[in-house]
Amino acid sequence: MPQPGSDDVLVEVEACGLNNTDIWTREAAYGDDDAGWKGRLDFPIIQGGDIAGTIADVGPNVSKDRIGERVLVDNALYADAPSEFQSLVNADLVGSERDGGYAEYSVVPAENAHELESSLSAPELATFPTAYVTAERMLNRANVGAGDDVLVTGASGGVGTGLVQLARRRGARVLGLTSSGKSDAVREVGADAVIARDEADVPSAIEHWTEDGHVDVVADVVGGELFQALLEALRPGGSLVTAGAVAGPVTEIDLRTVYLKQIDVVGSTMGTRSEFRDLVRYIENGDIEPVLAETYPLSEVREAQRHFARNDYVGNIVVEP
Repeated sequence: MPQPGSDDVLVEVEACGLNNTDIWTREAAYGDDDAGWKGRLDFPIIQGGDIAGTIADVGPNVSKDRIGERVLVDNALYADAPSEFQSLVNADLVGSERDGGYAEYSVVPAENAHELESSLSAPELATFPTAYVTAERMLNRANVGAGDDVLVTGASGGVGTGLVQLARRRGARVLGLTSSGKSDAVREVGADAVIARDEADVPSAIEHWTEDGHVDVVADVVGGELFQALLEALRPGGSLVTAGAVAGPVTEIDLRTVYLKQIDVVGSTMGTRSEFRDLVRYIENGDIEPVLAETYPLSEVREAQRHFARNDYVGNIVVEP
């Protein structure tokens, strides 16, 4: 049983969502056998950052009135830095640099445990934190608003389904790009139209979606060889915001496309405290819906991670203690 520090709460974990950081840390994809999101890791580590549960105990500096609160955990341990960007870039993560939610109980800073009122189940709530706060920040970074045409790549994944719903919430029109067989599910999430990545000429499909054949914003979590085509799909003055590279982090682009069309290429990572609070509000208001692909008991976390890595589902996968 972990013990809460002075400013911590002890959360009884009811469900914990999976995310790519779990996989990449385990596979040493950050470049070293003991390297995590930020640098060197201290083993053993309890992974799992997307925690939904109930506060069971509190540290001495936290009001005991918080015991019994139903909470959703923001897994970003924001650095004390002079700017929002430095705070995010230098943040630690629950489930990486600090023990996480693949456990019956987890200790997190009290300010990271957000009380919420919702009729959703714990597994449904656990689909939201990392994926949807990442999506919300991407849309903020690209200044997405009502009437914008937005192309979302990887639209069937956790961040992708978040982007579709959150862009629609803002009044944008959404074109989803996903793999074959997932088109109907992405439409059900809220996309106005869907392109099957492996069945169509993607640039031509984009051209047929709008009157001028272009979009205002591309929200990309895929990267890879399509990156140049995505830039070409933008209207002059448009924005491409990227927060992932599951198809490969190294790509080739024609810089003339960027400067002649005056395109903004924007990087985005995780989200801020205020963006997480906004996410909780959206959940409570019913503005967004969970897309729960599968649940596994924590004892089957190996199979859960294998399933997550296969990417043959829509939404997110969750484990329950």
